[in-house]
Amino acid sequence: MVQMILKKLSILNYKNILQSEVSFSPKMNCFFGNNGMGKTNLLDVIHYLSFCKSHVNTPDSQIINNDQDMCVIQGEYDYEGRGEEIFCAIRRRQRKQFKRNKKEYDKLSEHIGLLPLVMVSPADSDLIQGGSDERRRFLDLIISQQDKQYLHALIQYNKALLQRNMLLKNQSMDASLYEVLEMQLGMYGRMVFEKRQLLVESFIPIFNEYYQTICRSSEVVGLRYISQLAGNDLPDLLAANRERDRILGYTSNGIHKDELNMLLGDFPIKREGSQGQNKTYLVALKLAQFDFLKRTGSTVPLLLLDDIFDKLDASRVEQIVKLVAGDSFGQIFITDTNREHLDRILYKVGSDYKMFQVEQGEISEMKDREI
Repeated sequence: MVQMILKKLSILNYKNILQSEVSFSPKMNCFFGNNGMGKTNLLDVIHYLSFCKSHVNTPDSQIINNDQDMCVIQGEYDYEGRGEEIFCAIRRRQRKQFKRNKKEYDKLSEHIGLLPLVMVSPADSDLIQGGSDERRRFLDLIISQQDKQYLHALIQYNKALLQRNMLLKNQSMDASLYEVLEMQLGMYGRMVFEKRQLLVESFIPIFNEYYQTICRSSEVVGLRYISQLAGNDLPDLLAANRERDRILGYTSNGIHKDELNMLLGDFPIKREGSQGQNKTYLVALKLAQFDFLKRTGSTVPLLLLDDIFDKLDASRVEQIVKLVAGDSFGQIFITDTNREHLDRILYKVGSDYKMFQVEQGEISEMKDREI
């Protein structure tokens, strides 16, 4: 298993971070500051270098600082002695430039999976409170980091879906065109369905283990994957509903309608869970995601924990920090508004770490470690 380390990060005009250069610890990196100072933006830069996009899907035009015309970010990574330099330049009204070791990518999809990463943030509450689109994206993000065929199948499925929807909106009656597209949707949809199903099945035991470790209880959590492809042939389903879809103006069957139910015991956590239970559920889910990527890939992912300790009691915070500081995890980045309790936990854990202060977009290392 290859250990990946982000050694150095250079930032120019990324949101409120006008200019910064930061060198990191190979294990724990903690960023403190009040809300709105730029802690989340810093983690978002690291996420952008892995996925070519913001964690919260901020449009590129809004990533560039308001008073500037371009943004530049660069990360220097170490793969057990082998260097990787990732560079990105975003200019207003121009195509963004993404380079690996000074060579530009032909397609950004070629980059996905090189720098595996898991981020836990307050925005993850949409997984529980939001719609099914968020939960499907969660599954797709995990699988596509390790499986290029899955990413290709997903892209091709969405292309065929867009074309079929255009036929429906235009009230086309050309049966041969529908048949070709429905065959493609069936082929690529089956691949996506089977991989999503396998992921959820393998996820549940490790997810439960993390949840019970963090909250020190025997409460059972679960995931239930629901798809129209379970027991159905998609081309037949699409053909049978073609007239109905023409009236609706869109495709009403397929993997784009899949659902992932999130359960606490036998009930939806959205309805039953307290704030603390919801937060623990999401952290455990993301740690299970980390475990999956590590088991199925060749590189230990980076782990980004953005303001995750809010609404969690001291015992759960300590359990989480102990977990991620262990040998099973690699390099960690943590943000918090309160240094004091995290300082004491890190001191007890004894892991190598660096502390940083973030204020008005400026990042400075804190040399003194007052315990």
